[in-house]
Amino acid sequence: MTPPRAWLRPPRALLLLLFLLTFVSVSALAIFGWRLLEGERLIEAQHAQDRLEHAADHIAATIREALAKSSQRLTDGRLMPGELLFELSASSLTASPPGQLLYYPLPPPDPEPHSKAFEEPELFEFAESQPAEALRSFERLTYSADPSVRAGALLRTARVLVRLGRRTEALAAYRKLAGMDESVAGVPAALAGRFMICRLSHSPQEAAGLQTNLSSGCWRLTRPQFEFYWSEANRIAGTHAAPPSEKNRSTRTAEFVWNDRLNHPESHGYQAEWIGDVPVVLIWRGPLEARRVLVVRPESLIQGNPAASGVHYAFVDAKGRTLAGVKDTSSRSVIRTAAGNDLPWTLFVSETQPFQKNTVAAQQRFLFLGLAVMMLFLVLGTYFIARAIRREAEVQRMQSNFVSAVSHEFRSPLTSMRQLSEMLALGRVGSEERRQLYYETLVREAGRLQHLIEGLLNFGRMEAGARQYQFQEQDALSIVESVIGDFAPQIAAAGKRIDVVKPGAPLWIEADFDAVSVALRNLLDNAIKYSPGRPAVWIECGFDRDRVAIGVRDEGLGIPESERRSIFKKFVRGSAAAAANVKGSGVGLAMVSHIVAAHRGELILTSEPGRGSIFTMLFPAVAKT
Repeated sequence: MTPPRAWLRPPRALLLLLFLLTFVSVSALAIFGWRLLEGERLIEAQHAQDRLEHAADHIAATIREALAKSSQRLTDGRLMPGELLFELSASSLTASPPGQLLYYPLPPPDPEPHSKAFEEPELFEFAESQPAEALRSFERLTYSADPSVRAGALLRTARVLVRLGRRTEALAAYRKLAGMDESVAGVPAALAGRFMICRLSHSPQEAAGLQTNLSSGCWRLTRPQFEFYWSEANRIAGTHAAPPSEKNRSTRTAEFVWNDRLNHPESHGYQAEWIGDVPVVLIWRGPLEARRVLVVRPESLIQGNPAASGVHYAFVDAKGRTLAGVKDTSSRSVIRTAAGNDLPWTLFVSETQPFQKNTVAAQQRFLFLGLAVMMLFLVLGTYFIARAIRREAEVQRMQSNFVSAVSHEFRSPLTSMRQLSEMLALGRVGSEERRQLYYETLVREAGRLQHLIEGLLNFGRMEAGARQYQFQEQDALSIVESVIGDFAPQIAAAGKRIDVVKPGAPLWIEADFDAVSVALRNLLDNAIKYSPGRPAVWIECGFDRDRVAIGVRDEGLGIPESERRSIFKKFVRGSAAAAANVKGSGVGLAMVSHIVAAHRGELILTSEPGRGSIFTMLFPAVAKT
């Protein structure tokens, strides 16, 4: 991982320009992507709105078609299940199918058309208190040719029999009355007879039977009459039964139709209304004196879902109440008013949330993913280009430093050799001893210069892969002793020593003697250079499991953890070397790493800044029998 500070090194202007161009490109791509997503959202919103408009038009057309079909059925008199048909005149109302009404919203009938026939017997019964005479008179009237008179006479005969305590005969009279079809005292004779039987017998079974007849709608009653007889039957039966809810609703609908007819004098039309807690649609045809009214449920006008999938629809009346469907106000919607679309209600159509999420969100995710990938490629491309530029600049800087360091390394021995050669050539050396010293110095500096050149040439061959190794079984201890012998003059001149820690037995490895010697020499040279003021460096030899270890330890400057990987690269020198002004070319450790890798070994560094370092070369051990 490259430290952030490293990016601030030269070439700063080029990197800044690259990052600026990348920032502008990424910003432009982000703005373009945002606008593209916004455009897609607006387009999809328009498409969704168009779908809703189309769905609303389709539903409205379906409702108008259903209303037209219902109007045709109204004319033909054909009914679908659940529908009611009322036929109204100026003074009557009939319902189809029969038996759906508990009572009729009509004025009460004439209580009794032949009441004068009963004036004389009732005078005996009430005014003169002669019940026996009244009974004989009423019994004679029970044989009248007029059925209405016979029914009235039976009712009064039974009443007088009850007064005289002849209950059995009274019940027989009431049963006979219950079998007649005429009306008496403003109610059906059958109802009057059944009711009086219940009162006399106090039988819950009779009361339950009476309620069954009342529920069947077999008698044309007014509302007060029905409520009176129903409550009396409940009292006699000792219950609190309610009339059948469906028939009760149909009866209330009939009441509304009868009472509301005068508010609609036009000969045809339709309207949505609430009857109790149930919405209905009323469709009528004909004038007030001969009108037909069809009652249908709103949901029956639409069989199934006539709209496309992904929408909700609702029918809403003028007060905002939902007649049918689902009204969803949380999403996009369209409205078709009743007046503008020839509907009995306002149509409210809205889109469902799953439809919106599954279409718009999917497209937005796809576009966002594509833009994100493009931006990622752009950022990664910029990063790798900037990294390559920085590395190239770093290589150029290291090469420049390497050339400068090598030039300085070459200049010192060359300068010394030139000066000494000139003095010898001009005969300026006065004594033989000094001349011999100059010759030895020339030899030493020439060897030093040769060592530098050979080291660079070796490194160049290693980098090019042209270095040929001669692998033979070697004793690692003999390599160590050879290198220590080569370092003896340098150690003596520096006033230091090399301590060796080694086992008593040989350490056999398969290696190139010269190459391993070069690697060990580089490690020893670094240990001596980077541990100024320390008297010794150490070479530690031994076994590490199935490998031979050759370690070089010093108590010098140490290497920071951040530099422990980079110092094995070519031309790289640690910060401690620059701080201590230690000369070097920056290829020594890179050469060591090449040599160890060529021997299938491993190079391990252990270091602590200010306390020294240990470089350990591990080579595969060779077993000797």
